[in-house]
Amino acid sequence: MTQQRFTFPRWTNLALPAIVIAGSTAPLYFAIVVAYGFSPQAIDVGYMPEQPIPFSHKLHAGELGVDCRYCHNTVENTQHAAIPPTETCMNCHAQIHPQSENLQPLFESYETGMPIEWVRVHDLPQYAYFNHSAHVTRGVSCVECHGRVDTMEVVYQHETLSMGWCLDCHRNPVPHVRNPDLVTQLDWGLDMTAAERIADSESWLAINNLNPSQDCSTCHR
Repeated sequence: MTQQRFTFPRWTNLALPAIVIAGSTAPLYFAIVVAYGFSPQAIDVGYMPEQPIPFSHKLHAGELGVDCRYCHNTVENTQHAAIPPTETCMNCHAQIHPQSENLQPLFESYETGMPIEWVRVHDLPQYAYFNHSAHVTRGVSCVECHGRVDTMEVVYQHETLSMGWCLDCHRNPVPHVRNPDLVTQLDWGLDMTAAERIADSESWLAINNLNPSQDCSTCHR
């Protein structure tokens, strides 16, 4: 009797080169991911890039009291907090300081239809998932992640935005939760004692039945 030889399909000839390529490129990919994750845009507290227009949050959000959601109008409904289009700025600046030299890039953008190239300040790595709406609609204020932007002449990164920092909040959300209607009232709680703030936060945790997940798949999808 002739013994049958067991043979692999022809396509398996490509397996070894594929393994070699994957093995040689994986360290480089890992190095790039780690380098980006530890870049100033990702974790450096105090990161303050120069913007094409000197926009003052202290003036707009602080002195003038413009609600965060007027400019970042998707923050309650989507994952991302939208950067305002030129038209939003022009709602005011078509009448206010229309001859300002500092605002010339804004007027040029409006005339040409080309967007202003704002520089992102808070930029999470691509491997981390964060949903703004899931937080602000449950009472996590802008100030918890971005600091008192209403006092910042130039916005800078206030927190590390690291995994450990996020987990600290998920493990103990009490100090970071308030009435969802007050998330953009950045000075909220300054006239309260620590005990009053804790009691208020605990009540909203109970009302919204909040139990933040600590599972890896929550942020790494």
